[in-house]
Amino acid sequence: MNKVTAAITAVGKYVPDYILTNKELETMVETNDEWITSRTGIKERRILKEEEGKGTSYLAIKSAEDLLAKSNLDPTEIEMVILCTATPDMQAASTGAFVASEIGAVNAFAFDLESACSSFLYGLSVAAGYIESGRYKKILLIGADMNSSMIDYTDRATCIIFGDGAGAVLVEPTTDGNGLQDEIMRTDGSGREFLNVPAGGSVMPATDETVKDRLHFARQDGQTVFKNAVFNMADVCEKILKKNGLSNENVDWLAAHQANKRIVEATARRMKLDASKVMLNIQNYGNTTSATLPLLLADYEKQLKKGDTVILAAFGGGFSWGSIYFKWCYNS
Repeated sequence: MNKVTAAITAVGKYVPDYILTNKELETMVETNDEWITSRTGIKERRILKEEEGKGTSYLAIKSAEDLLAKSNLDPTEIEMVILCTATPDMQAASTGAFVASEIGAVNAFAFDLESACSSFLYGLSVAAGYIESGRYKKILLIGADMNSSMIDYTDRATCIIFGDGAGAVLVEPTTDGNGLQDEIMRTDGSGREFLNVPAGGSVMPATDETVKDRLHFARQDGQTVFKNAVFNMADVCEKILKKNGLSNENVDWLAAHQANKRIVEATARRMKLDASKVMLNIQNYGNTTSATLPLLLADYEKQLKKGDTVILAAFGGGFSWGSIYFKWCYNS
């Protein structure tokens, strides 16, 4: 009997209409287009305005609807919805459950998965486990974040980096040798002090003082995060190649978390990959956290061919990071 693996069989995406350019940021904080572009590779990012929607669930629903329309999938056939996000609509109530209901996935059970920028990568691992077990055959995996909800637009260290967006993939079983081949996942909890939103959780519940002190916005030690991301994401990609006997010639695509163009380039250099094999869209969206990987797959879908070797990688707050060796499953 052929081995069952988890295949991505459809993709969808959504980004808000409003474009926040580097030029506009120049009017908001002390920065400039040349500095942002040279340091991050970002030219613009999408922002979900209040008149467009109501939060992360809106982004997730729109990306799921795009996938459903493109694939002609009946949402009642979906058995599970995994929503990967660092910015849920609210505490306690599951955002994933709301998304599933809104798209008509009435036969699915749904939950949220959060591991900062590694959320979607971890979610793909979880979905693959359910598929390989044989218990489920259609899983909708969504990465969505409304990062603008936790960004202080007077803090130039963070406001230049993040944007809003969502991407969705359908995960199904295959026995043709494609799909998820291997993974390496890592975490280091000592890193959480370097990238976080201090208030609003159980350690520091919301008070008048936390609001006054602007503790509900994302904060990061940029230099420490950058160094750890460069080393760990590149390291884990190199390890997964070695573990599976792959060389740079065997890799067709690198789909790396879009946090900073220099981090992606450093990972590609470590893997000795030509720039033509590196997926890149950070210039258009900035860092969309949980959405970067599915947005990459959606943007490059027409270039992907059945059997292509794709190395997915991410690094995020926690710290959390990892890499997945994946073989693409269809021709667009």
